[in-house]
Amino acid sequence: MSNVSRSNGNKNAANFIQILIVAVFVLAAISIASAVGAFYQDPQSLEAYYFFAVGLIAMCLAGYILFQSRKRMAKLNTEPAKIITTINCPTCNQKITRDFQRGDYIFKDDEKCPKCQGTGMIVAIYREVKEKEKEKSPNI
Repeated sequence: MSNVSRSNGNKNAANFIQILIVAVFVLAAISIASAVGAFYQDPQSLEAYYFFAVGLIAMCLAGYILFQSRKRMAKLNTEPAKIITTINCPTCNQKITRDFQRGDYIFKDDEKCPKCQGTGMIVAIYREVKEKEKEKSPNI
C-alpha cells in the first residue's frame, strides 16, 4: 500500500470519527434540552434527571474521544519517508546515491559513472530512516 493511499485512509477515518463525535454532541444536546423541558413541566420528574445525566455523560465522553483522536491523528499525519537508490560502478567501485525514481529496480543498469564513464548498476533501494531525538530526562 502506498503512502498516499495510506494517508487518504487516515484522513477518511479522521473525518468519520469527527462526524460521529459531532452526531453524539448533537444527541447529547437534545437530551439536555429534553431534561430542561421536563424540569419545567414537573420539577420532581425522574425522567429529567435521567435525560440530564445521559446528556452530560455523552458530552463528556464525546469530548474525551475527540481530544484523544485528534492527538492520535496528529501522530499519524507524518510526511512520507524519503526513498534512496544506491548505484555502484562495477569498474571503479564508486557508489552514488540519489533519490528514487519510478522504474528503479535492483540490478538495473542505470547512469554512467562520473569517474570512469562506465555503466552503473543499482545495488540497493531503501528508505531513509530519521532517528528520533531522545529527550533527556533530568537526573534526580
